Amino acid sequence: MPLARSLFERLRARRQSRRAAFELYAELVRAARRPVFYERYAVADTLDGRFDLIALHLWLLLDRLAAHGQGKVLQRALQEVFFADLDRSLRELGVGDLSVGKRVKRMARAFYGRVKAYEAPAQERDRDALAAALARNLWRGMPPAENVQRALAEHVFEQAAYLARQDDAALESGKVSFLAPPCETAVAGAPHAELNA
Repeated sequence: MPLARSLFERLRARRQSRRAAFELYAELVRAARRPVFYERYAVADTLDGRFDLIALHLWLLLDRLAAHGQGKVLQRALQEVFFADLDRSLRELGVGDLSVGKRVKRMARAFYGRVKAYEAPAQERDRDALAAALARNLWRGMPPAENVQRALAEHVFEQAAYLARQDDAALESGKVSFLAPPCETAVAGAPHAELNA
């Protein structure tokens, strides 16, 4: 009996984690799709630009979950939801069955490459290094003015601190909120948009 009960409890916990992961993922996608990123921070409103903003928000949330003792199960579930969404999105765009797996693998490598690029500057709170990593990845080597890059890097630090203050139990139940990036100081964003002094 104890073995059956233990198995049942694990299955139920996994189901709850998957449901929570769907809710967390939906919220991070909403946050990543805020128009301010595209209109004022000069992120391209393309498949690549959207992918990079989702990857940035996903990394922030995964990092937050890593600080929680029980967060590994939810981290894994959240990544599974992300990769399933990539698969679904590619199929909706008409990518053939034989190519989808290869494309998802390439996107997974790109995601983990970004995680690696963002982790060290975030841990060291090195705004300039994070801005440089964002310039290479988020803006694909065509960054806006330096003060726009620094402002977004600062927003990433603020977002990480905001996520750190959120309740573990709320996260486990799929509840998370993201800060909106400051927009009153940003100007409309062609690739070399600048923030007001």
